[in-house]
Amino acid sequence: MASNSKDHDLNCLTINELEAIAHDKMDKQTRDYYNEGADSGSTLRENISAFSKYRIRPRVLRDVSGVDTSVNIFGHKNSIPMGVAPTAMQCLAHSDGETGTAHACRDMNVAMGLSSFATKSLEEVAEASRPNPNVLQLYLFEDREHSLKLINRAKKAGFKAVFLTVDTPFLGRRNLELRNQFKLPPHFQVANFSQQEEAALQDEAVDGESKTSSRNLDPPNPGHYENGKWVSPSGRVTFHSHAANPTLNWERDIAWLKEACKPEMEVWVKGIATGEDAILAVHHGVDGVVVSNHGGRQLNGALATLDALPEVVEAVQGKIPVHVDGGIRHGTDVFKALALGADFCWVGRPALWGLAYKGEEGVKLMLKILSDEIRLCMGLAGVVNVKEISKEYLAKIDKSGFVAKL
Repeated sequence: MASNSKDHDLNCLTINELEAIAHDKMDKQTRDYYNEGADSGSTLRENISAFSKYRIRPRVLRDVSGVDTSVNIFGHKNSIPMGVAPTAMQCLAHSDGETGTAHACRDMNVAMGLSSFATKSLEEVAEASRPNPNVLQLYLFEDREHSLKLINRAKKAGFKAVFLTVDTPFLGRRNLELRNQFKLPPHFQVANFSQQEEAALQDEAVDGESKTSSRNLDPPNPGHYENGKWVSPSGRVTFHSHAANPTLNWERDIAWLKEACKPEMEVWVKGIATGEDAILAVHHGVDGVVVSNHGGRQLNGALATLDALPEVVEAVQGKIPVHVDGGIRHGTDVFKALALGADFCWVGRPALWGLAYKGEEGVKLMLKILSDEIRLCMGLAGVVNVKEISKEYLAKIDKSGFVAKL
């Protein structure tokens, strides 16, 4: 398990060092957009600090010469129990963008999630990923036609699952984003919706005049309340105008999404944070859940994802897989999440920091750092495969500083 200095980037040996390097590589608007949490940022910080409440209980005198970090996900043997989470607008970090992330995930044999609001199209990412699995993070729009076109394209491109984001009925308040008046620079595009705009423009050009007042070409108009009633968003699709959807509900929308996606793609719900909603997810027949609070960017003061994880795992009772994201900065964090019952972890911001550092190579570096740390942690804890990781390997520290076995 030992390695020499040639195997490492001596300028960047940890995810924390990668974050510091990326801080200087990104422009202020991009850095603030990626790294900020909602309001005071307490949930963002607690996503990270929650891991420090646990200690690993290592077992010794076990033959750990053959540690296997791989897991099966979506019919694929993933090299580690972790994937790269969907994060929006990656070209802000580096021109490689989402295709650079996809190449890195392919080379490291790691699953990748793609944001609906990516700056590379899902077809480009699917091509760059092959044969690795991809999942599409989906905002289910009030205008179903936009979402249905995206779903059908994802099915055709071979995506394995849709992760429906359910924690954004409204967008959280991000003060730096407001102060900076953040918007995607004009030389970038929301690639998954640009084709619809181009098609509408071509229709108008063929006709010689505006045949339709295409809503996709009108200025984006966010959903809002007017005279006490909700007015749905309209115009060109952007994150700030269309992502939030306060009309979503379990009964109507999960059934619609399953009908639209299956059998080609699984339907998962991303943004579960309570046992009650986990039970509802099972009841409505979803294929899996992701314990997530949107990286601390939505409801400030909500539970850290690691703190929410145990009650979700208990509620699900093994009927569907439980994944988790938020705050993972070290391989031991992945070990702790798995010990608390997660089947798989997703990491978001570190991939963006990797992109900012060296593009595709920076994402590979990030994955290598975490992969090495996961393997070393398993070996030092006395575990040779992921299935062996359980709560027996954890102790928790209470407010008084006392340590107790789980």
